[in-house]
Amino acid sequence: MDAMDRQTVHEDYERARRTFHQLLDTATAAELTRPTNGTRWTNEQLLWHMFFGYLITRVLLPLVRLFSRLPDGASRAFARLLNAVTRPFDLINYAGPCGAVKVFTPRRTAAAFDRVIDSLNRRLAAEPEEFLARGMHFPVRWDPFFTEFMTLADIYRYPNRHLEFHRRQLTLGG
Repeated sequence: MDAMDRQTVHEDYERARRTFHQLLDTATAAELTRPTNGTRWTNEQLLWHMFFGYLITRVLLPLVRLFSRLPDGASRAFARLLNAVTRPFDLINYAGPCGAVKVFTPRRTAAAFDRVIDSLNRRLAAEPEEFLARGMHFPVRWDPFFTEFMTLADIYRYPNRHLEFHRRQLTLGG
């Protein structure tokens, strides 16, 4: 694995923060309820799903730390199990943003996004260099950005890739 350029990832998080705020700040109420391109979500729901990519990253980091200490077969078996339950995961993954936007207004989502970005920046800054190369097997059927084996460095990069992918599916603006 190539050495991770932490500064680039920090800058990517800050660029994502600005992008996310700009999307929320400029979207009208009518635009937020408009369907997206290529998903069953509205723009508001997809924005929440984009935020969720950062939330899940905070969960994945300790999971990778744990499985990286176990024999390789442990994470391989875990990934197979998760791949086997892809259909229920897909339902939950779809329904989550549908319900979340009923509780999280765009303003609350933006504030929560800031807290998560701040948390990821702190965690990355404190991460021992040797830990960044540790990894585990992943359920490749769950997300197009999950690969068979991902390191902590890959996980820190994941949410920005996820956000950029979904940003192209938004139908905000003229």
